Amino acid sequence: MNIEVRHATDPGSVETATTAQLRSRYLIEDLFAPGEVRAVYTHEDRMVVAGAVPDGAPLALPAWDALGTEHPLERRELGVINLGDAGEVVVDGTAHKLGTLDGLYAGRGSTITLSGAGACFYLVSAPADATHPTVTFGRDTIEPVRIGDPATASARSLYRYVWGGGHPSCRLQFGVTVVDAGSVWNTMPAHLHDRRTEVYLYTGLPADARVVHLLGRPGATRHLIVRDRQAVIAPAWSVHSGAGTAPYAFVWAMSGENTDYGDLQGVPMEAL
Repeated sequence: MNIEVRHATDPGSVETATTAQLRSRYLIEDLFAPGEVRAVYTHEDRMVVAGAVPDGAPLALPAWDALGTEHPLERRELGVINLGDAGEVVVDGTAHKLGTLDGLYAGRGSTITLSGAGACFYLVSAPADATHPTVTFGRDTIEPVRIGDPATASARSLYRYVWGGGHPSCRLQFGVTVVDAGSVWNTMPAHLHDRRTEVYLYTGLPADARVVHLLGRPGATRHLIVRDRQAVIAPAWSVHSGAGTAPYAFVWAMSGENTDYGDLQGVPMEAL
């Protein structure tokens, strides 16, 4: 099965890229189509991001050629977030129900089937060298971390699903952040992850709303205009921050050589 492959990029290329080049390298625009599983394989920490929209029939993960394995999770772990109406993820024959913005982690070697009329599943995968058990995360049962401030238009709720301080994983971390009504910034001040790649998937945006997403090295940033259910790849050297024109949420997912959620480098405002 085909999968779009994107190669790793260097920091300097961002500063001279055209808008079209930036979008083709970092923006993932069309992950979700009824009855399909669409995916992008990035050489940045070898992450896979995918969208699965069951349309009257269950969907299984394809054996993507780029992975070089007969089974899509033969050497990988998986995170799933449901962006749509209630759906079901079957892991090794056991069904798990996911509501809107609920999550699931499945360990290396798992067999996955996704179903549900109106469900829309976002999937993130990373290489794994150990197997950890399946677990589900209900957004309504996770106590969020409150961060930001209304005074700086950055108040938001951080829901940590797999993050290094809870359920174990090999390299993968993921969760959901919901921006408060009246706030616009999803991450500000900005920061870097020198040892991890991060992908943002925006969700909950009205059709006429957009997020202005910043990327690149501090002091030399560029921007992308992002619609609902589009994702942005942030290499380890790039900031990843955005401001929306309407209320929204985003799924964050990381992979790299460690799972210490707090292992980041803050970028002071004067460095931008």
